[in-house]
Amino acid sequence: MTVTNEGQRDFAALKGQFEPRSLRLKALSDEIDSLTKQLQAQGAQLSPADQQSRTAAIAAKKKQLSRDAQEAQTDFSQASQKIYSDLGGKVYQVMLSYAKAHGYTLVLDVGEQQSPVLYATQDANITKAIVEAYNAESGIAAPPAEPSSANHAAKPATTH
Repeated sequence: MTVTNEGQRDFAALKGQFEPRSLRLKALSDEIDSLTKQLQAQGAQLSPADQQSRTAAIAAKKKQLSRDAQEAQTDFSQASQKIYSDLGGKVYQVMLSYAKAHGYTLVLDVGEQQSPVLYATQDANITKAIVEAYNAESGIAAPPAEPSSANHAAKPATTH
């Protein structure tokens, strides 16, 4: 589903939405690294109270980073699932119409890692046709091509 124009658009928007949080997490991580290096470099010159204070500050920042990262991951996962769910229902309806119109009696999702399909010819794979039909029906234009885009999509295969 991520190969549809809508999927590409929505996941690019999601990535953009979470970019500021990712940058804040990176900045906090870099700050922790810097403070840790400073403590290691100056440790012998600091009083035990200063060492303890700085160690506690670093630990507090690490704890905050962990919480913030977990929260961001949870939020991203939930938003991704919503996109998949919303788009999945739409693509499924197009796939049903396509299968009925072309006389298919079975459509299998061989994109799953534990697919029971052991062999299928490439001409049995209707993924491209479904994506093209969905893109035409949705009316959403293809996003500009990215040189390093990696698309991971389920690939249904069919048999008559």
